[in-house]
Amino acid sequence: MTATVHLKPQKCKSLRRLHPWVFSGAIAKVKGNPNSGDTVSIHSAEGDWLGYAAWSPQSQIRARVWSFHQGDSIDAAFFARRIAAAYELRQGLAINSNAWRLVAAEADELPGVTIDKYDNWLVCQLLSAGAERWREAIVAALRSLFPDCNIYERSDVDVRKKEGLPLTTGVLYSADGSAPPTTLWITENELSLGVDLVNGHKTGYYLDQRDSRAAVGRYSAGKRVLNAFSYTGGFGLFAAAAGATEVVNLDVSAPALAQAAANHTRNHFDAAQLNNRQEDVFQALRDFHHSGERFDTIVLDPPKFVDSKANLVSACRGYKDINMMACKLLRPGGTLLTFSCSGLLSTELFQKVVADAALDAKRPLHIIERLFQGADHPVRTNFPESLYLKGLVLRG
Repeated sequence: MTATVHLKPQKCKSLRRLHPWVFSGAIAKVKGNPNSGDTVSIHSAEGDWLGYAAWSPQSQIRARVWSFHQGDSIDAAFFARRIAAAYELRQGLAINSNAWRLVAAEADELPGVTIDKYDNWLVCQLLSAGAERWREAIVAALRSLFPDCNIYERSDVDVRKKEGLPLTTGVLYSADGSAPPTTLWITENELSLGVDLVNGHKTGYYLDQRDSRAAVGRYSAGKRVLNAFSYTGGFGLFAAAAGATEVVNLDVSAPALAQAAANHTRNHFDAAQLNNRQEDVFQALRDFHHSGERFDTIVLDPPKFVDSKANLVSACRGYKDINMMACKLLRPGGTLLTFSCSGLLSTELFQKVVADAALDAKRPLHIIERLFQGADHPVRTNFPESLYLKGLVLRG
């Protein structure tokens, strides 16, 4: 029998607006003894049915709603339908790549489930108790929908610890039992990029920045380009393709820079065009300034600085610091492309941080373009948190 979760008075407003999270502080009582990942029925203080959710007893987000339709059954067929709907949503999008996001968690009404497709490999992240409970159904749905694809799991994200789940990786299905290749080559807007599905960041690559990588080409022809926090050099690769005179990839990771060099070679670009530098970005930006280095185009795509509301202020200081240094390194008339992937940092606050950085650098700039995550990372209107990636293109 399905356990029932009853909310405190005045705590159902977000659920009535179809937001899928129920926090522990909103719960008045639980009838029954649900196990981690079990489906529970959510009710208002007045007894109104609100949704079916996955129970997560160790997380502050105590329940994540699977469905707001009382006629639904949360079973294997339910997950097959949801994944098929996510696939259908992405049909006809101008992705121009054989690597793209298939399921974007809450944005596709599958909380805790992220699935990316890299050519003939599907890479899954099952990050909630509910996603873990239904892993076999999810894998079965993927095998049915993509019979020619192998499936690999990258549930090695710390958020699983908050769910009381161990970090785990490994092959979920492979036609010949093998793991993904050390380097899987994908195509993106006619360029070739190497991806490490097993050890790479996220599920292997930053698929959400596809449109922004293409955009950097508009500001790179004949320019000296600095690609800070470069990872495997995606932004630099598109700058090189557009005819940059020099691309400086700056990152702390030697393996990432080695892949950046391999990407450059794979696309038959001039080796003299590329300058890979393994350094701490914060220190390197200061060293560039002190040595008088200047760039025509600068890309700042740092890792996520904000993990919780508690460190939002310190994260803003970090964003301001790197943007201030970038402004000082920018030649007059140059272009700065700056990004934040921190969902807790709003677009408005990010713009303010960048504006303050430009002011302190005595380089007021003009915003000439705004960039966001690609269309295969959709934003669901009842879940504003699904808009997490924001970018500004500034010139001055």
